Amino acid sequence: MKLTILGGGGFRVPLVHGALLTDHAEGRVTEVVLHDLDDRRLYAVRRVLAEQAAGVPDAPRVTVTTDLDEALSGAHFVFSAIRVGGLEGRANDERVALAEGVLGQETVGAGGIAYGLRTVPVAVDIARRIAGLAPDAWVINFTNPAGLVTEAMSRYLGDRVIGICDSPVGLGRRIARVLGADPQEAFIDYVGLNHLGWVRGVRVAGRDELPRLLADPALLGSFEEGRLFGVDWLQSLGVIPNEYLHYYYFNREAVRAYQEAEQTRGAFLRDQQARFYAEALRADRSALDVWDRTRAEREATYMAENRESAGAGEREAEDLSGGYEKVALALMRAIARDERTTLILNVRNGKTLTALDGDAVIEVPCTVDAGGAHPLAAGPLPAHATGLVCSVKAVEREVLAAAESGSRQTAVKAFALHPLVDSVSVARRLVEGYTDVHPGLAYLK
Repeated sequence: MKLTILGGGGFRVPLVHGALLTDHAEGRVTEVVLHDLDDRRLYAVRRVLAEQAAGVPDAPRVTVTTDLDEALSGAHFVFSAIRVGGLEGRANDERVALAEGVLGQETVGAGGIAYGLRTVPVAVDIARRIAGLAPDAWVINFTNPAGLVTEAMSRYLGDRVIGICDSPVGLGRRIARVLGADPQEAFIDYVGLNHLGWVRGVRVAGRDELPRLLADPALLGSFEEGRLFGVDWLQSLGVIPNEYLHYYYFNREAVRAYQEAEQTRGAFLRDQQARFYAEALRADRSALDVWDRTRAEREATYMAENRESAGAGEREAEDLSGGYEKVALALMRAIARDERTTLILNVRNGKTLTALDGDAVIEVPCTVDAGGAHPLAAGPLPAHATGLVCSVKAVEREVLAAAESGSRQTAVKAFALHPLVDSVSVARRLVEGYTDVHPGLAYLK
């Protein structure tokens, strides 16, 4: 079985490859094709993978290419993890937004819109090419903003594109852990959009344990979200929000923390990964050791500004191991082998959330089998959550419209309508600022 990884020179590719090395069953991935526009990054990552696979007799064969059509032809699964504009683009997204006093995070607020505007046209082109070259392939999208990009690709690939994210997985794992439950046995009732969702229930042995958690201040304050949001606020909400909602609920504090930081997250990762690729290509270095050290630093500093502003302390050791690669592997196994499972995924809504239309991509528990991912029925969200979901989905639709039409006016509308952009004048300046620094936005007229 052939797996093509787009963004194959990306830093997190060894996580996916490492998960594949644990799969020895019939019907496993036997060929991995890494595609990237940067051959230097490809060769660095291939060195890491070669060291990872040492001593594994049935490890998948790994090849690299900068030719997209070659990579896609004959693929059974396509894993998309591209970064249009690279980390320099992410750093610019943050810088332009913070200069206007608004959030520049890569998936939330102004930064997420800018990233979406330059990524959607590329993702759409990829979707069209997959439809032509590998029409039976299943596409697993991890490219951010994951929900928006998945929805853009679904217009050409239908339900054969499925978005994944490790954030809900980590949240569910932390909640189950503090409740004394096995995360594999707990059902997490999670609903929303990517990076904009809430846990509404935690069913263990048929019983919802979330009320017990919310009623116990010591227990509620013992894990990351309790420390990040505060016990009183979580009890007021009556649900447990995804960590990314900290950018909404504590926006002023988050913006101030980012403005005061020595470096933005994008600039930190840009510099860190530049060092990684340089070292990983050195003949006198173990590329795998260099990757391991870099990954540990990356995970430990994740959302550091938010945790500092909230006084939430360091990340727990259990949360430093990632997780999206396990979701990707479980998803591929379920489809390829018809092994029925339940996963939180980004899929088209259908009739799941009545506040949104059927084509809107949402993040929700799904049953997965050979026929793909099927969203489970979900009751309505609380009114405060429904309002935010509808507002952000409306912004996503304006981003898609701007990317399709090339309309600068529509791009301004997308920024201006976002809850974290507080002025039409700011929206206009953001579009000016982003088009000045991003060649990929030259299509906006």
